[in-house]
Amino acid sequence: MSGGVDLHAHTTASDGTLSPRELVRLAARHGVRVLAVTDHDSTEGLGEALAEAALHPPLEIVPGLEINCDVDGGEVHVLGYFVDTGAAWFQAFLRDQREERVARVHRMAARLAELGLPIEPAEVFAIAKDGAPGRPHVAQVLVNRGYVRSAREAFDKYLGAGGPAHVPRKRLTPVEAVQIIRRARGVPVFAHPGLAGKDELIPELVGAGLLGIETYYAEHSAEQTRAYAELCARLGLVATGGSDYHGPQSGRANPPGTPRVPMAVYEQLKAKAAVAARA
Repeated sequence: MSGGVDLHAHTTASDGTLSPRELVRLAARHGVRVLAVTDHDSTEGLGEALAEAALHPPLEIVPGLEINCDVDGGEVHVLGYFVDTGAAWFQAFLRDQREERVARVHRMAARLAELGLPIEPAEVFAIAKDGAPGRPHVAQVLVNRGYVRSAREAFDKYLGAGGPAHVPRKRLTPVEAVQIIRRARGVPVFAHPGLAGKDELIPELVGAGLLGIETYYAEHSAEQTRAYAELCARLGLVATGGSDYHGPQSGRANPPGTPRVPMAVYEQLKAKAAVAARA
């Protein structure tokens, strides 16, 4: 039983492979007490997750999402918690983001064709179903067609930042993402900064309203975890964490509840949410 708190997980509402109900049931089996559903550019899975969680007390669901931003030389992801999901302007923003995802799939397909790896956008959308289509779905098509052996290979060879088939989104800066989440009365958190390699952006993001840094993360080294925890303590930020679970065979399949995140983190996150709601 890994248990505890998991503040980063995905469902079929974006690029996860489990439905919201399936994700909640899996988290409950792993003893998770607090689970944040943080789909990319979507809050569509929250209702189903909340309904299923009611069948698995004392499991609590934290409403969240993840917004991807392109920066020079890579990507920065911003998590948002306790956002006002009912705000019409916010849902309009998310719809625009998802429409851009669809357009980006077409651009990636064109780039892959130029590289001699033709795919049909319809194949990507068939895998994504009602979720927000993205690179993981494109990677699965590349696997299905036999161009690569795994989704990880697809990212390493073609789809990762700087790769020959990487296509940037319509530009949304991390500062803008932080400001949007704050406008929605939510708590913005810098996601897996050890993967982004853009720590120099943190002061600017804090100035824009950043309230946390994802610290406890499977792909962070012990040294990175310690450094981000110390940075959060120094800046008055909450040091969050989560599995970034996407489902089996997804490349991000460490089970919900890993790495271990203290329950105190959830209490700190709720305190930040109270501050954000008053802002």
